[in-house]
Amino acid sequence: MTRSCERSPLSALGGALLAFVSINSANAGSLLDEWATVKNERHGFAIAYPSQVFEQKTPPTTDQGRVLVSKDGKAKLLVGAFENSDNDTLEQYRKFLLEEQYSGADIDYAPIRRRWFVLSGTHNGQSFYQRVSFTCGGKLITSWAMLYPANEGKIYDRVVEAVARTYTPGAGRSGACD
Repeated sequence: MTRSCERSPLSALGGALLAFVSINSANAGSLLDEWATVKNERHGFAIAYPSQVFEQKTPPTTDQGRVLVSKDGKAKLLVGAFENSDNDTLEQYRKFLLEEQYSGADIDYAPIRRRWFVLSGTHNGQSFYQRVSFTCGGKLITSWAMLYPANEGKIYDRVVEAVARTYTPGAGRSGACD
């Protein structure tokens, strides 16, 4: 089974780079005070993020996803959805990500459920947290990831936890997988 990394919305979006401001532990609490939401009408997913931490400087070119970058440019929040045109199973797609995007990474958290999984860990001084959801009977893959310097985990781990609570994977325009 051969795939291109382009199959992952996070790979496709990861190339875009936007500018950002440094975060320090003294202002971590106030960074989570103001929120904005990314909603995708076609796929039905939504996720909120702290607007004092992440911003989108360039308008998206498709409705498949968004790239948000920290004010200092060191962290990214990637959000996307796409049709599962290869009809991958959850396990196949997870294996693909582990081999193609996170090869050699130290995975420290990786729960797998019936319709979703998480991959979290570090690689080359970068921490990552990625949540992938299969919706509409596996016809749609919705995903978000946060990538940030491992040495800033004290701050960004809190941001990941807060963002994770806002994520809704969606199920099409009406919620009925249309």
